[in-house]
Amino acid sequence: MSAAPLFPMFLKLDGRPCLVVGAGSIGEPKIRSLVDCGARVHVVALSASAAVTDAASRGTLAWSQRTFEPSDLDGVFLVVAATSSVAVNHGIYRAAQERGILCNVVDDPPHCDFFYPAVVRRGHFQIAISTGGLSPALAQRVRKQFEEEFPPVYGVWLEELGKKRAALFQSGCEPQLRRSLLHQSVTPEAFAEFEHDRLLETGKDLL
Repeated sequence: MSAAPLFPMFLKLDGRPCLVVGAGSIGEPKIRSLVDCGARVHVVALSASAAVTDAASRGTLAWSQRTFEPSDLDGVFLVVAATSSVAVNHGIYRAAQERGILCNVVDDPPHCDFFYPAVVRRGHFQIAISTGGLSPALAQRVRKQFEEEFPPVYGVWLEELGKKRAALFQSGCEPQLRRSLLHQSVTPEAFAEFEHDRLLETGKDLL
């Protein structure tokens, strides 16, 4: 029997308690991604990378310098197991399952309730690519293709589109006309015009 398809979603982690066990080269990028999303991150590890220890010293995250204890899962929204021990990681996974807590054991798809996708991020504009853990290399290749197709300026454009959308809703514009204007504002031609105008403005700033 084949596995059920994954349910794609973007989670709001701002202020949510998240646990990462392991703070070396495997755990560090997972920790950073959670911190970047505003999660309240608790790291449990006997040792940690320089970046993690620095973040802990600045109060960006909490670091308990010891081995994992099941009570570390109390009140946690999700957990990432990123130690170098398969046995420890699987123990964390089983403990999380007993408590109904989402768990990701890094590079171990059968022991994951969720996966880290390959992400193209342009401000609030994001594209997430997942292969269900079958081929992260393919996901990374597709990510690079999208990075070329959607340059960083897309993030700036999205901010402008958001302002235009808010203005249209405040104007009391008839819904059908508003819908038409919103769709016209996101065409390739509209982006090309925005990019052209931005280049002109940038050129003026340099004069």
